[in-house]
Amino acid sequence: MLFILNILYVSSIYPVSWPDMRSFHLCFLFLSTGFLFSTQNHAQTTVKKNDNGWQLLVDDKLFEIKGVTFGYEKDVENYDTYFKDLQFLGVNTIRTWATGKNTKALLDAAHKHGIKIMMGIWMRHGRPGMEDDDRFNYLKDTKGMEAMYSNAIDVVAAYKGHPAVLTWGIGNEVYLNTATDAEKEAYSILLERICSKIKTIDPNHPITSVEAWTFGLDWWEKHVPSLDIYGLNSYGAGAGLLTEELEERNIDKPYIITEFGVTGEWDIQQERHGIKVEPNDQQKYNAIAMGYHDWIRPRPACLGVYVFHYSNGDDHMAPWLFTHYKGKYRPQYWAIREAYTGEKSVNNVPVINSFELPDEITKSGTWVPVILEASDIEKDSLTYNFVYNQRTGSRKRRDQLPPLQHRRNSTNGFEIEMPQEHGTIKVYATVSDSYGNVGIASTAMRVEDKKAKKRKYQVPKAALPFYVYKDGDDEVPYAPSGYMGYYQAINVDLNNTEQVHSGKSAIKISYNINHNWYGVGFMDPANDWGNILGGYDISGAETFSFWAKSSVANKKVTIGFGLIDKDKPYPDTAKRSVELFLTRNWKKYTIKTKRLDLSCIRTGLVIFAGGDGAEHEIYIDEVVFE
Repeated sequence: MLFILNILYVSSIYPVSWPDMRSFHLCFLFLSTGFLFSTQNHAQTTVKKNDNGWQLLVDDKLFEIKGVTFGYEKDVENYDTYFKDLQFLGVNTIRTWATGKNTKALLDAAHKHGIKIMMGIWMRHGRPGMEDDDRFNYLKDTKGMEAMYSNAIDVVAAYKGHPAVLTWGIGNEVYLNTATDAEKEAYSILLERICSKIKTIDPNHPITSVEAWTFGLDWWEKHVPSLDIYGLNSYGAGAGLLTEELEERNIDKPYIITEFGVTGEWDIQQERHGIKVEPNDQQKYNAIAMGYHDWIRPRPACLGVYVFHYSNGDDHMAPWLFTHYKGKYRPQYWAIREAYTGEKSVNNVPVINSFELPDEITKSGTWVPVILEASDIEKDSLTYNFVYNQRTGSRKRRDQLPPLQHRRNSTNGFEIEMPQEHGTIKVYATVSDSYGNVGIASTAMRVEDKKAKKRKYQVPKAALPFYVYKDGDDEVPYAPSGYMGYYQAINVDLNNTEQVHSGKSAIKISYNINHNWYGVGFMDPANDWGNILGGYDISGAETFSFWAKSSVANKKVTIGFGLIDKDKPYPDTAKRSVELFLTRNWKKYTIKTKRLDLSCIRTGLVIFAGGDGAEHEIYIDEVVFE
């Protein structure tokens, strides 16, 4: 699983049609963001086996991994707060999936608080999977593989001397998300090449690769002997079976459970109206607090665990697996503390004793009664809310938890209004106390809506105003991944502070030759040219506007939205652009959209221009549908 992948756009914005761009951006990532630590006193991590099993040692001292996966890489200003909180939970190490512009600051903050990091090195998936919609051809894309190789070596060279580094964690569930054996073998050969090279440049840190359950074991055993530790993502009671799995295969290597928590949706068998039945809060707590001691700690081949996921969220996975939901503590947070320190919750999460909805098909707009009983041990005042989720359509739509209108109260019984959806929805009740805890329960209900039934593209409905770009790359709904023309000469900076119309940053597009032409499309999903469902329903917007300027006077450009034609399975439902002559001063431009079909806009911004005899920069800011 991977839900919060904080990699710089430059490592993922290559067009499918042009493998050279992949190499360019991946190689550039660490030339521009790498740091060297050769002058620091790094710690040495070793793996040893004795009569009692395998051990991980840091500077010859036993190190039992009590970890969490970390989801706050972007929030640099609050690193100290997070690491102090992790100390409170008894955490001594975090795991990341990749490196980026904040890695140096993250390592420094972790070291300051005595916490180690399993340093993730991202490897692309062969096909779209649970984590993202990317796809990579390990049989044909030799330049892309070279880019991943160079990236991995550059990462190790840059950070190997930092004292916060515990191990290297290369890839995440690549075998699971790669279709054929031939591709998996090609990936394995690349992985061994990377691992063997790392051993020559960094003898002080063991190498791990990460896979779902045991899907990587046979490939690693046959093709990747340079791995020191196997990283196995396992949820629920299956974590207790991993040592036996290795013993049955006669594998004599240690492992780390690199992701762990309550049983995930992918393994749930029980359903209600076709929706997987989510474990309750007590089961989520017990899986970590009790499971750590029953399934993980006693195993002689297990070096420890990283609980998934120390993060805050408001989407489908947050109630299920995260430590925080909308900034409030979940049972998983307190369970980590009990597992690692033996200490109970400082304040208990409200308990939802029952949550029921009518077992019938209900028309949208109907108010339905709710059976909801909740309690709080500390007798804190409680606040009630309701959200819903549906499991069809694009990835982002499936992740959404939109609010539901409710009325009445807990004493007289709540009623909730059915949303404009067609089919089964998953409904959540959230009960928050005054301490900052939130208990969550869910069930399923069937809704009928004629208009929703006719929707051709099931994508998330955007709230207006909908910003394609406002202030930096943290909240950009579309990735600048559609490179066209002479793409080698393009550089896109989403965090430019040189020329800004409003806020802290603006888009800067640089073109460093004086001839030929180029284009950039901001897409969802990234790197996809119409083969995967994506984009947003921006219906109701009457205008599309943006501010723009150029470094040269009277720069001819074409700017608008919509790029994917109807010959593709999932096109933009509307395309509009304007030809402009930009000046050196900021100016606002507007396109009317009232009469357009905006039900699926998957390319939120498109720019075309030519060299026209001069290198140049184009600046764009405040791009919005409203």
